[in-house]
Amino acid sequence: MASDFSIAQFRRIIYTPNNTQPDLDSYSFCQICYFFYKNITFGLTLFYFEAFTGFSGQAIYNDSYLLLFNVILTSLPVIALGVFEQDVSSEVCLQFPALYQQGPKNLFFDWYRIIGWMANGVYASVVIFSLNIGIFHVQSFCSGGQTADMDAMGTAMFTCIIWAVNVQIALTMSHFTWIQHVLIWGSIVTWYIFLALFGMLPPKVSGNIFHMLSETLAPAPIFWLTSLLVIAATTLPYLAYISFQRSLNPLDHHIIQEIKHFRIDVQDECMWTRERSKAREKTKIGVTARVDAKIRQLRGRLQRKHSILSVMSGLSGVSASTDTTSTTQHS
Repeated sequence: MASDFSIAQFRRIIYTPNNTQPDLDSYSFCQICYFFYKNITFGLTLFYFEAFTGFSGQAIYNDSYLLLFNVILTSLPVIALGVFEQDVSSEVCLQFPALYQQGPKNLFFDWYRIIGWMANGVYASVVIFSLNIGIFHVQSFCSGGQTADMDAMGTAMFTCIIWAVNVQIALTMSHFTWIQHVLIWGSIVTWYIFLALFGMLPPKVSGNIFHMLSETLAPAPIFWLTSLLVIAATTLPYLAYISFQRSLNPLDHHIIQEIKHFRIDVQDECMWTRERSKAREKTKIGVTARVDAKIRQLRGRLQRKHSILSVMSGLSGVSASTDTTSTTQHS
């Protein structure tokens, strides 16, 4: 727009919001992929249990778990991702203008990322279900040698899901504030608080969850060890992916993040030289920008006139030579 050229700090208006907007689109895309991931992880465990029980129609989770999953236990971290996440600060955007090109080049929107998130969700669901069934189904669960019943196994499996999806979104973020920490880890703590308080209600209200955490799960070390094992197993592929990408195929903002975080110069001379030269470019705002635009317009007109004159002179020269040739032939 013409008004943009008369606004002070035009360089900041160009790079900061326009670099942020592709990032916001990327975060929105990441949010969508994360929604797929967490619901695939959660939903497939229900399907696996139905297949495991011969499609008997018996649910592995309590109805209250189903209500809390998307409403409370996994919703706030997604909001934190959309509101507070940023790959680099606005000051860094001004120092490295080429970061803006990541959005127009469509580096964050592709089917490979969608398929990767979905595959990660399938993998996490298989790991969570297999480990919980293998550990709790046939082995002794309590110190007295009893095996876990279906409600205890379902609660342990749901606990693993809450840990896995919240740790996953924490690994996705590259910028943390105290609010994000509160929302992510607070969601996990909220699950344990709900399980403890709901288990204190009378059996007519809590049903089979009566004293589930205090008397059944918490005293069993295998419950806590299974949670740690599931967290490690479900986050391993994503940790391997981001480690490979940052080490062997980093994006521009990955390199700049390392420069700013470790305060060292990462060896990427082409990108570093390009960014330093662009950072030294002078800002042109207001009247000077309009003058430069007018000069470019006049130069374009002069070039077109010169080209037209050269073509006309060429045509006149050809016609003159033709007349000379015809005169010679008549004589």
